[in-house]
Amino acid sequence: INAEYGGFLKKASSFSSWDRMHHTVKRCRHVRYFKGGVKFVTKKYGQFSQGKKIEKKNALDHLKVIDISRVLAGPWATQMLADFGAEVIKVERPKLGDDTRRWGPPWIKDSTGKFTESAYFMTANRNKKSIAVDFSKEKGQKILHALIKDSDVLVENYKVNGLKKYKLDYDYVSKINPGIIYCSLTGYGQTGPRKDESGYDFMIQGAAGLMSITGEDVPMKVGVAVADLMTGTYSSFAILAALAYRDRTSKGQHIDMSLFDVQIANLSYRGMSYLVTRELEPRFGNAHPSIVPYNVFSTSDGFIIIGAGNDSQYLNLCQALNRIDLAKDPKFSTNSVRVDNRTELTNILNDIFKTQTKSYWLSYLKQKGVSCGPINTIEETFQDPQTVHRNMETTMHHSVFGNIPIISNPIKMTETMPQYNSAPPMIGEHTYEILQKLNYSSSDIEILKNDGII
Repeated sequence: INAEYGGFLKKASSFSSWDRMHHTVKRCRHVRYFKGGVKFVTKKYGQFSQGKKIEKKNALDHLKVIDISRVLAGPWATQMLADFGAEVIKVERPKLGDDTRRWGPPWIKDSTGKFTESAYFMTANRNKKSIAVDFSKEKGQKILHALIKDSDVLVENYKVNGLKKYKLDYDYVSKINPGIIYCSLTGYGQTGPRKDESGYDFMIQGAAGLMSITGEDVPMKVGVAVADLMTGTYSSFAILAALAYRDRTSKGQHIDMSLFDVQIANLSYRGMSYLVTRELEPRFGNAHPSIVPYNVFSTSDGFIIIGAGNDSQYLNLCQALNRIDLAKDPKFSTNSVRVDNRTELTNILNDIFKTQTKSYWLSYLKQKGVSCGPINTIEETFQDPQTVHRNMETTMHHSVFGNIPIISNPIKMTETMPQYNSAPPMIGEHTYEILQKLNYSSSDIEILKNDGII
């Protein structure tokens, strides 16, 4: 069976399976191929004039991903791919595993009450298989090279050129598999004067400007590792873009992801404000630099958030508060003058909101169509009826810990919803299974174990 792909003929036997060949071939513009005497003709990407389309349960179940990354940004990216069906093989150090397995408390308990796994690790490693292999040794490298040969994607977050001595750098890997999509995540990228610096999320939030605009009296980091999480999210998109390009050209490529770059990009409108004016804005705390009122306000028993994104919404707020005079006052009549007089208006509104409880104001203002909201604790967030309705907490069965809670993937789709097939694995839980698929015999595996390779 032959398939015309990217300008050359590729034998079907070079594909790992009929299903994978089908997935590749169906994206070619003009292809004729045969299976069991049945003719298929593909005229455009994904469209068939004859034959039946093979249905997929998961959007990415044709992909195989080797995950050599640790901690958060890389695992976050590969978990996204795994949620949509990609086979993700997490490569870990024997006995030690991912650093975050020891980042606790809090811990997940086994049936004996022993604390054996961190909640942090459980955040970014579901739907993956774990192989424990020491790739600092030649036999370990041979195992990874065998996995890479038949894989679509490799994700790593070692220092620049850190994998070269293990023959796992892009130049070496791309010779084994020219079509590989190789995604590197580092603090500052593969090039530039700071490329060799370590890039912890905290340092990146400081170096890339985020902390300078967060907080009030002193610079403040965000409560979660946003640079890591956003880099992981951008990386998963970059990987899919590279795969789409490979489908059309058969070419793999090296993706260079930098936490520093991502955090600069995510300065968004605050960064753009500086580029336009070349002036530094002060920290506004909970307030918005360009919209007033858009802030946290004090009530008699707590705090609420009020947002009036334009003049009509501000007018609606004033009407709800029976303070139409605040809408007519020249100091507050338009957003631009409210920004100039934010302190005075904020003090007036605080005095009004302090006359009632937060529950009163939230109920009353919502009835009046005013944009407002609570400041929930994490407990209150997971108890919110909207959270429950949207199934943002789910349960997965773990081989050691039984049923464990998991935060759901937020993506909702009509055809290919995220899947929750397997809980985060134990260290090396799938080592034997993976090696057997690579045609290692039981005796071979035992020798690798005795040599400390696995």
